[in-house]
Amino acid sequence: MALMTGAQYIESLKKLNTKVYLFGEEVKDWVDHPMIRPSINCLAMTFELAHDPEYADLMTAKSNLTGKTVNRFTHLHQSSGDLVKKVKMQRLLGQKTASCFQRCVGMDAFNAVYSTTFEIDKKYGTEYHERFKKYVEYVQENDLVVDGAMTDPKGDRGAAPSQQTDPDMFLRIVEKRPDGIVVRGAKCHQTGSINSHEHLIMPTIAMTEADKEYAVSFAIQSDVPGIFMVYGRQSCDTRKLEENADIDLGNKTFGGQEALVVFDDVFIPNDRIFMCEEYDFAGMLVERFAGYHRQSYGGCKVGVGDVIIGAAALAADYNGAHKASHIKDKLIEMTHLNETLYCCGIACSAEGYPTQAGNYQIDLLLANVCKQNVTRFPYEIVRLAEDIAGGLMVTMPSQKDFESDLKVGQTGKTIGEWCNKLYAAAPGVSTENRMRILRFLENICLGSSAVGYRTESLHGAGSPQAQRIMIARQGNINQKKELAKVIAGIKE
Repeated sequence: MALMTGAQYIESLKKLNTKVYLFGEEVKDWVDHPMIRPSINCLAMTFELAHDPEYADLMTAKSNLTGKTVNRFTHLHQSSGDLVKKVKMQRLLGQKTASCFQRCVGMDAFNAVYSTTFEIDKKYGTEYHERFKKYVEYVQENDLVVDGAMTDPKGDRGAAPSQQTDPDMFLRIVEKRPDGIVVRGAKCHQTGSINSHEHLIMPTIAMTEADKEYAVSFAIQSDVPGIFMVYGRQSCDTRKLEENADIDLGNKTFGGQEALVVFDDVFIPNDRIFMCEEYDFAGMLVERFAGYHRQSYGGCKVGVGDVIIGAAALAADYNGAHKASHIKDKLIEMTHLNETLYCCGIACSAEGYPTQAGNYQIDLLLANVCKQNVTRFPYEIVRLAEDIAGGLMVTMPSQKDFESDLKVGQTGKTIGEWCNKLYAAAPGVSTENRMRILRFLENICLGSSAVGYRTESLHGAGSPQAQRIMIARQGNINQKKELAKVIAGIKE
C-alpha cells in the first residue's frame, strides 16, 4: 500500500488504541468526535489529492530509497525542484482546506533527521542512519502520518534542561537497557499528533554535555503503553457540539489540531532510536528541522491567505461595497503581502543544496526570513479582512435565531424573519450567504481556524526571536563589511 486514500486513512486511525483526553475525560470514539473530526478531514485531503491526476506531480514523488511512487509528505527531498514542489503542494492544500493539514511537521522531521543521522554516524561510527532509512521505507510503504515532535514544555526558560527544578520539563532518557531506552516527559503544542500513526521525536534546543540525557531522537507508535494525549482547546470549539449550527461554524468541514503528548516511562527499542546522548548534534537537528518548517510557512499560510482574500472580496460583494476604491486597495495590499510570503518560500527552496547525506536542504537564511515575514504579514491580512467584513462578523445572531419561527413584537413576524430582513445587504444576495461568509471570516480570523493561521503564524516553527537569532547567525555581517571596504577603498 504505497498510497492510501482518505477513507483508508480514516479507517486506519480507528484501528489504533490511541489514548485521547478532552475536557478531563477519555474520548473513546475520538475519530468521529465532532471537535476532532475536522482536523482528520484536513489530513484526509493529503491522501485524496495524491490520487487526483491533476495534482499528482505535486502530491507524489519517486522514493530515492525504493524507487516507488510515494506521497510527497513521506519523501526525502532530492533536488531544489523537490523543495519548490513542496511549497506549491502546501499552498494547494491551504487553498483546499483553509486550515492546517498537519502533515508538514513529519515531512520536515524526516529530512532533518535523515541528514543529521548521517553526520552523527560519520563522527561516532553509530548505525542511526541505516536504522532511519529503514524506518522511512516503512513509513513510505504504508503511507503513514508521522507527527514531527520537537517542542518540550521547557519549564523555566532561563534554565537549561539539566537545570530545571522538575527534570521532566524536557523529554529525557530515564533508563538505558540492552534492547532500548525508557523515556519520560512530554511534547506540547503537537500539531496533528492525535491524528498520526507515529511520532518522530527530536530535541528542542542545542545542548551541552550536562544535558546529554535530553539529547534523544526516536520514533514510536501513537498507541504504545505509556503515551497519552490531552487535546488542546481552541476558540469557539464547542460550537462544533451544537445542533443546527452549520452556519455558525464558518469552516464546518476542516480544522487544525494541537495536543499535549505525554510519555510516561515509554520503552523505545534500539531499532527506532536515532540519537542517544550525542548532545553535540542536538543543535544541528534543531536548526535543520526549524529551517525546513519555516520554509513550509511560505506555502501553507499562503494557501490559507488565498482563501481569506477571496472571502474578504465576497464579503465586500455581499455588503455592496465592492466598488469602493479603498476596498479594492485593501484587497491589493492583502494580495501583495500574501505573494511576498510565497516569494520567500520559493526563494529558500530554489537556493537549496545537497547535504552530506544527499537529500536537499533549504537556504537557512532565506527560510528564516520567510518565517519572520509570516510572523507579521498574516496579522495584517487578517486585519484588512476584518476591516472589509465589518463589525457584523463578530456581533451577528446565531443560526438558530435566523431559523427561529418564534413570533415576536407587534406585527407577528418571527425572530427568523426579522433577522433575515434586517441583515440583508446587496440586492440579489441571500442573507444566509452573507452570514456564511462572515462566519467563515470570523472562524479563520478569530476562531478555531485562527490556530492554524493567525496565532500559529507567530509561534509555529519557533518564536519571532528564534528566527532573528538565525538571521543574525546566517546573515554574515563581516562579509558585508568587507564588500563595503573594497568599494570604499578602505585598507586595514
